[in-house]
Amino acid sequence: MTDQAVSTLYQKRIPIFPRTVRGRFRNLKYAIMILAYGIYFLLPWLRWERPDAPNQAIIFDIPGRHFYIFDLVVQPQDIIWLGGFLVIAAMLLFFVTGIAGRVFCGYFCFQTLWTDAFILIERLVQGERPVRIRLYQAPWSAEKLLKLGATYGLWLLFALWTGVTFTLYWGDAPVLLGQLVTGDAPFAAYATTLFLTATTFVMAGLAREQVCTYMCPYARFQSAMFDKDTLIVAYDEKRGEGDQGRHKLGKGFKTREERQAQGMGDCIDCGYCIQVCPTGIDIRNGLQLQCISCALCIDACEAIMDGAKWPRGLIKYTSENDQNGKPTHIIKPKTLGYGVVLLAAIAALGWSIAHQVSYNATVAQIRQPLSVALSDGRIQNAYEIKLNNRVSRPVTFRIGVEGLPGAELALGNLEEITLKPQERLLLMARVRVPPQPGAKQQHFEFVITPVAGVDDGPVRRPASFYRSE
Repeated sequence: MTDQAVSTLYQKRIPIFPRTVRGRFRNLKYAIMILAYGIYFLLPWLRWERPDAPNQAIIFDIPGRHFYIFDLVVQPQDIIWLGGFLVIAAMLLFFVTGIAGRVFCGYFCFQTLWTDAFILIERLVQGERPVRIRLYQAPWSAEKLLKLGATYGLWLLFALWTGVTFTLYWGDAPVLLGQLVTGDAPFAAYATTLFLTATTFVMAGLAREQVCTYMCPYARFQSAMFDKDTLIVAYDEKRGEGDQGRHKLGKGFKTREERQAQGMGDCIDCGYCIQVCPTGIDIRNGLQLQCISCALCIDACEAIMDGAKWPRGLIKYTSENDQNGKPTHIIKPKTLGYGVVLLAAIAALGWSIAHQVSYNATVAQIRQPLSVALSDGRIQNAYEIKLNNRVSRPVTFRIGVEGLPGAELALGNLEEITLKPQERLLLMARVRVPPQPGAKQQHFEFVITPVAGVDDGPVRRPASFYRSE
C-alpha cells in the first residue's frame, strides 16, 4: 500500500478546543458533576460504626472477603447480587436510551465527567478557546512550555487524586492513605493507584473524544435502541436553512423578516454550536455517532437566538417523528418491555437483600474412610460442618442430630459454638451409633440452632450414615 493510500485511510487527530458556554444544560452538567465528584471523593472518608471492620461507610475488604456498603454486608456467596445489579444497570441504560438517547453519555459517564474537569483545568491555565488554539499552533517557547507543563502537572495531580481515592475504597482510608505516603502500603495499592492515575490522565486529558468515538462500544450499538420516538439533539433544518440556506448576519440579513424575504433561514452560520461541542461535530449535519447528547450546542444556539431576540428551538431535544410533524410516543411496547424487566430485576434484588439469612451452615461427609469401627463396637462417621456468621454481632449455636436412633454427636467437648461477627468456622463432627442390624445407609439430619445473637430459627441439613460391611 502506498503512502498516499495510507493517508486516505488514516487521519491524524485534529485537537478539539471546546469553547465556554453558559446555559441551562451546562448548569445541569455542572450540578451533576459536583454531585458525582462529591460522592466519589468523599465516600471513603464517611465514617460508619462497625464492631468487626473499619469504621468506613463503603469498604471492599478483599483479604476478609467482605464488601461493606453502609449496613449491607456482601459476602462471596452473594455474587448473585452482582449479577442482579448488572442486569438492572443494563436495563436502565436500555430504558433511558430508548426514551432520551445518549443522555447517560452526555451527563453521567465517567469519561464525560472527568473530561469536563480536565477541560476546566486547561481553560484555567491557558485561557479561552482562541488563546488555546494560538498556543497549540505557536512554535515552542518558554511560555508554551510553562503553560503546557502547568496544565499537564495539574492534570496529573487530579488523576493521582482520582487513583488514590479509588484505592481508598479497598482499605481503611485514613490508615491506607498514611501507608501510601510512608511507603508501607501493599504493592497492589500502589499498582492500582498508578494504573488509575495513568488511565485517567490519558483518557480524560489526551484521548478525550477519541474514547467516545473509537473505544466505547456504546456509540456503535446505540442505533439498535433508537427509534423514531427517541429524543435526540437535532437541528431544525427547515427553519435554519430556509429555501436558500444559511447566511451570516450582515446588511440586509439582520432581521428575520429580511432573511425570510430572501429565502434565508434563521441559522447565521456563527459556528458557536461547533465550537462548544466536546467531540467537535457539526450538529447541523444530522445525528452522528460522535454525538453524546450533552446539549451544549443547544445552549450555544439559544444564546445566539436570545441575543437576536428570535425564538429558541433551532437546535433542541426532539425526535424524528416530531421533526416530521408526527406525535412523539414515550410509552410504547419497547419502553414498556424494558421497564417491566427493570422493575422485576429491582424487585428481585431488593427482595433477596431484604431476606438475606443471618447465618449459613453446610454439612459434608468425610468419605476417606467412609466409616470406622471403634474398639467398643460402635460405628463412626465423620462430617465437616461449615458455619458462617453473616451479621455484625456474635452468634451462638447448638448442633444436634435427628432421625438416627441411639446416635451420639461428638464435637470435641463443645456443647455450644460462638462465632464472632462475620466469622467463619469449620468443625469436625463425629457421629457414632451402636452396632445393630439394618441397612448399610441411613438418612438423618443435622440440626443447627442459634441460641443467642439472632432470632432466626434452626436449619436442617440432610446427611447419610454408612455402616461397615
